[in-house]
Amino acid sequence: MSEFTAVESLPAPKTVFLKESLNEGLPGPEHFDIVEGEPIDLDAIEEGSIVVQAKALSADPYLRGQIKSTGPIKGGKPVRGFIAGKVVASKNPAWVVGDLIGASLAFSTLQVVTATGLAQTVSWKLTGLIDESEISYGVGILGMPGATAYGGLIDVLRPLAGETIFISAASGAVGSLVGQIAKQNYGCKVIASVGGPSKCALVKEKFGFDHAIDYKTVNSADDLIAAIREVAPEGIDMYFENVGGIHFDAAFATLRSRGRIALCGGISEYNNSAPTPTTFQPLKMIYTQQRIEGFLAGDWLQGAKGNFLVDMNNWFREGKLQVQETVSDGIESWPLAFQSLFTGANVGKVVVRV
Repeated sequence: MSEFTAVESLPAPKTVFLKESLNEGLPGPEHFDIVEGEPIDLDAIEEGSIVVQAKALSADPYLRGQIKSTGPIKGGKPVRGFIAGKVVASKNPAWVVGDLIGASLAFSTLQVVTATGLAQTVSWKLTGLIDESEISYGVGILGMPGATAYGGLIDVLRPLAGETIFISAASGAVGSLVGQIAKQNYGCKVIASVGGPSKCALVKEKFGFDHAIDYKTVNSADDLIAAIREVAPEGIDMYFENVGGIHFDAAFATLRSRGRIALCGGISEYNNSAPTPTTFQPLKMIYTQQRIEGFLAGDWLQGAKGNFLVDMNNWFREGKLQVQETVSDGIESWPLAFQSLFTGANVGKVVVRV
């Protein structure tokens, strides 16, 4: 049975388009267009489809690679990423009007998602976890960043009580949650790398991390190694990688026997046309029995592994996790919000309310 809102209640959609591929350099508003489309004809919607009204758009570092010529988002096409919103029309029995949804979709204020489209993307139900006033959490703590932190720490790094973890970009959407889960649930010693005194204060005072290293005060991997060893003389047991470059080199140099590294991202490299050479020597890992693993969030986000949505929501409601957001309003603000990820202007999760 079909269920619809009135046609006149649905405005014409606005969508973020990429002008042309950007292989290097800082992305900004000049690289994107906001295009207004035609109103959706609800009578033409196929069985199995839903209409999603976006309420929050995510800005995430991984999208920088998506808009290169080697990436899947091509010039003249919509930008696609994680959104949270509301189902405003449905011909799909799994979704009813009013359901809150998280999904990887085009950055459009309003769109039809067919049954095939749903089957080919990542989506998850937020109904019953948050209300519309908290919809930004659907692209943050209850979205891809939350699932990345949850799966990357619990299943990839597999922390033991009292171990030491080093986290790069530790004031960001993922790193801030990794450190809090490690601290609250496993009693880990948490060492954060962040940029600037205010972020150092934030991760220690709000998130409860043990130590904060201001990476802007170091000039080389050797400097960062020294800074890590100053607060962890015996080395680190785990490293959650968000940055790359000298952060990886320093973390690997200070990694103890049986240490683990979770490869989540490398934002220091994203604006470069080619990766920077590294001093990484994998053969050293044999006798130290160390492990490095790359991973994606999808399994935890969709419930194939773990109990992400329930666990994270419970920890948040219990006050174990603090959320920090950098919020802007209107789909037109997305390009500048995206740029802030690479200038250090953001703190926590970058989200655009629409």
